Amino acid sequence: MPRLEAMACGTPVIVSNTSSLPEVAGDAGMLVDPYDTEMMAWYMEKLIIDTELHREYSQKGLMRAEKFTWDNAADVVLGIYKSLG
Repeated sequence: MPRLEAMACGTPVIVSNTSSLPEVAGDAGMLVDPYDTEMMAWYMEKLIIDTELHREYSQKGLMRAEKFTWDNAADVVLGIYKSLG
């Protein structure tokens, strides 16, 4: 949820490339090995210095976050229930 909240606010995200985080972030997040602190620092510096990259990931995040609404989640769950019965 914190990553989606950040993206919904237009904040670019750097996320771990493990577990479900790549699925959540999609192409709207910068994926990094959680143990590669040098790469994390490089991404952070890049987002601070490169305003165009910052703007790009901000826009991608806003669009990606729109796909994760409570209404969409309810529709998915309802569809599953309907398929079972």
